[in-house]
Amino acid sequence: MAGKVVPAQPASTYFEYELFEGDPDNLTTVVVSSNQPTPWIEPAKVKLRHRIGRGPFGDVWLATLHQSTEDYDEFHEVAVKMLHPIKEDHMSAFLDKFNDLFLKCQGVENVCLLHGVSVINGKICIIMKFYEGSISDKMARLKRGKLPLSDVLRHGIELSQGISELHAKGLLVLSLKPSNFLLNDNNQAVLGDTGIPYLLLGIPLPSADMSCRLGTVNYMAPEQWQPEWRGPISFETDSWGFACSIVEMLTGSQPWSGRSVEEIYDSVVWKQERPRIPEGLPPPVENILHGCFEYDFRNRPLVTDILHVFKSSQNAAYSDGSWTGLGSTFDRSGGSGYTKWFLSKDHLEVRDVVRSRRPPNSRKPENMEIPEGTVVGLERETDRDCFVLVRVHGIHDPLRVPASALERVTSGLAAGDWVRLKEENRKHSPVGVLHAIDRLGNVAVGFIGVETLWKGNSSELQMAESYFVGQFVKLKANVFSPRFEWPRKRGGEWATGKIWWILPNGCLVVKFPGRLPFGGDKHGSFLADPAEVEAVSFHTCPGMAKKYQHLEDFHWAVRPLVIALGLFTAMKVGIFVGKKVGRSKVNKQQNAIVPSDGQCMDIQTRSSNGNSNGNSAWFPPSVANIIGGSK
Repeated sequence: MAGKVVPAQPASTYFEYELFEGDPDNLTTVVVSSNQPTPWIEPAKVKLRHRIGRGPFGDVWLATLHQSTEDYDEFHEVAVKMLHPIKEDHMSAFLDKFNDLFLKCQGVENVCLLHGVSVINGKICIIMKFYEGSISDKMARLKRGKLPLSDVLRHGIELSQGISELHAKGLLVLSLKPSNFLLNDNNQAVLGDTGIPYLLLGIPLPSADMSCRLGTVNYMAPEQWQPEWRGPISFETDSWGFACSIVEMLTGSQPWSGRSVEEIYDSVVWKQERPRIPEGLPPPVENILHGCFEYDFRNRPLVTDILHVFKSSQNAAYSDGSWTGLGSTFDRSGGSGYTKWFLSKDHLEVRDVVRSRRPPNSRKPENMEIPEGTVVGLERETDRDCFVLVRVHGIHDPLRVPASALERVTSGLAAGDWVRLKEENRKHSPVGVLHAIDRLGNVAVGFIGVETLWKGNSSELQMAESYFVGQFVKLKANVFSPRFEWPRKRGGEWATGKIWWILPNGCLVVKFPGRLPFGGDKHGSFLADPAEVEAVSFHTCPGMAKKYQHLEDFHWAVRPLVIALGLFTAMKVGIFVGKKVGRSKVNKQQNAIVPSDGQCMDIQTRSSNGNSNGNSAWFPPSVANIIGGSK
């Protein structure tokens, strides 16, 4: 079976082509060999001994690898990651992706050595170097299971160096946790289990539950859960998992320990909770850990930022595990709504076209300080604060503006813009959010239905209608089968909802005021494809009937209260009127004597002090005076 999937390949691959110089009739055959290593290993060369571990994607076996040459034979003790079964028609795609991973991992430091891949008993097996222990094993042997800060920073530097090298080659890890941080003979941390969730992207898994998430749940970022809907996953996804591992190494406790998968999903995805960070860390370390747990991955630092902070903080840690620090100095946004990690990912240069940066997830302001201008100078006062000189059409002198208040514009597009593909792809939504655009027009876009960032050119995109938090939307009339479930009104018309959150791929999280959640819809929220909805407002509703319906939708949240207040008021008025009527009848029976001649004689009682009570106020002045004056 293995031979059917991937035939055995020689150590060197030969390429044959024809070469001609000037005369196309005079061809010369040229054979060129490549010494590029191949990852394929014959199943007969791998002897499984016994299983040593289990993971979410397969089992780990201790095995012996037989490698032979013309001069001698070699036997290596190796670890074999045997994955859960994959359908045969998807094996070829997986092996192609592994071949790319294998070649890119060659020579990368602090990353587990990969020997190759094979298919044993119908299961894909990844063969890697065997290491005696992991950071998780090291923690288990320590008191309270936590490492001193000096060791955490040292191992963090070693691991972040390896991860950043993989990121530079376009590879994601997605399986960062202490049990995957192996230790070599020199007690240095090595990244193991490299990128297996990344290799499984787009490949159907035997369990539907596994297909919804890629990683170990305690270390997964929000976008790792159902990445086609809540993604895309990116390099900053690894920042979340790395920070979870660091927190566990510092505290000895696994993030979300004791919670079920459903509870972790609810906490991370819906409630937007973060793992608890220990207090008193060096401020730069605490600050960057907070940044790693931003819900929107665009606001998180890259692993290269983490590496820089850990290196600069090494002198703050003592060998006994304590550290020097002045307490928390965490500053999320600096007032702009973006973290400094977001703002530092794109540096401005002279001659860049720029415009004022709009707040995140909000309507673009109509009156922008700089609708469009050109950078003509850069000023840097500190490492953190940078000012730029911008020349704006119609203004003689350049404006001095903080770099954080500007965004670069290329081909009329800037990061954060809503864009639409000119040629739609049925596999994913045509409307998405632009994440990055370089000065050559190369773009990275988040689309619903794509697990990673879509890469292309700005010429393939056009501007799309923008959506913002707080806006009211409903499905378009021509949408009969929406991508996501959407509630209807009693008459069958699509309901109107309010945008509560916008995910990085443009997916809208919509809530319906006054709608009571039932069953699985305990959050009262629905997802929506921006290509399938239209904005609704009082001003755009045609006719009074539509305007009334929109007002009714808008007031769903208070309608039950209004009804309750109305019923309460009606009951109070009824009780009050009933008491008044009853009291009036009693007073008439007690205080009125009707003589036979038809005249009415009223009897007024006096208080103990001789003064008349307030009943005289209810009579005409003349009658009151007569009664009040009689003794």
